[in-house]
Amino acid sequence: MIDQQRQDRQWLWAAIELSRLCPPSPRAYSVGAIIVDRDGAERSRGYSRDRAPLVHAEESALAKLAGGGADLAGATMYTSMEPCSARRSRPWTCADLIIAAGFARVVLALREPPLFVKCVGVELLRRAGIEVVTVAEFGAEVLAVNAVALGPTEQHHPEVG
Repeated sequence: MIDQQRQDRQWLWAAIELSRLCPPSPRAYSVGAIIVDRDGAERSRGYSRDRAPLVHAEESALAKLAGGGADLAGATMYTSMEPCSARRSRPWTCADLIIAAGFARVVLALREPPLFVKCVGVELLRRAGIEVVTVAEFGAEVLAVNAVALGPTEQHHPEVG
């Protein structure tokens, strides 16, 4: 039997490590995302701004599967930060994309700090029947990765859990 909590922590930590590859930006968060299928195999990964300046991590990981007939029923999206629920640069938010793809679970480390928008991605995912797991002890690491966007002292007191 797979130890789900251990697996979640390993994949989530890998997503956080991936977020370190993001080109730093004072106007956007650095996020890493990994898609793991129901059998525990990695299907795709992406990070913010990996292919273009406005690309989000979850969007990137999903785009790499486009056209491949990927069955994401039962899959898990591991993302270092809460999937976005508001977006000016695209018609679909990351939460919308995750819901439309049919994910069973999303595992994240940190709710999105309310610096740019008030994010309600977790609520949207749960309302759609997707299990959302937060590994709060990794939240400080995600804040550190995002120091450029958040400034030298994190004063926004985001909800970590």
